[in-house]
Amino acid sequence: MSPHPLILTIISIVCTVGVSARKSELVTCGSVLKLKNIEYNVRLHSHDVKYGKGSTQQSVTAIEQMEDVNSHWIIKAPTKKLCPRGEPIKCGDIVRLEHLSTSKNLHSHHFQSPLSGYQEVSAFGTNGDGDSGDHWSIICDGNVWERDDEVMLRHVDTSVYLSVSGEQYGQPISGQMEVVGTPRAMASQWKAAEGLYVHTSDFNPKESILSHSHTEL
Repeated sequence: MSPHPLILTIISIVCTVGVSARKSELVTCGSVLKLKNIEYNVRLHSHDVKYGKGSTQQSVTAIEQMEDVNSHWIIKAPTKKLCPRGEPIKCGDIVRLEHLSTSKNLHSHHFQSPLSGYQEVSAFGTNGDGDSGDHWSIICDGNVWERDDEVMLRHVDTSVYLSVSGEQYGQPISGQMEVVGTPRAMASQWKAAEGLYVHTSDFNPKESILSHSHTEL
């Protein structure tokens, strides 16, 4: 599979384009970011490897490496809705997270996870289109999601929290940690980490238009 054009763009970015300090602190629609789990210090990750049981959809894991491009996710509006690019994500908003490398959405459903038996979290859809199982509510303090906030993501359809179980996979993804949905908050705090943060309504991450954005690897 050839690299997604934006992966090459992100790797090549070495400067910050002018943005106000306040705006650069916000997580916004259209931003491409990595999510770091606070308890385990790992980043939400996916890849073209399917679960061997359960849904057999594309697996979602968490890894320690900071540099892996397969840990980038695009913040989007719910299915069949749009949000202006650069619009701050408010606490309580419902969003989708599209995996940049494979164009599948962060997803959950009533399948058991393979290691711990919690609810499975997968990557689902085609070219960014999926269903309501891709919807996650952002739980944070205050009015908007700031980059320094510790947030939780609650699955809209099933009310579970995006969490890390602490279990580790063997081959072919040895050492990667299991990501699950849990009925109560448990290793469920996440923080926006490295990424490309959009602060203008005319930014299109899939066309690599980089004007008025804040970036870091």
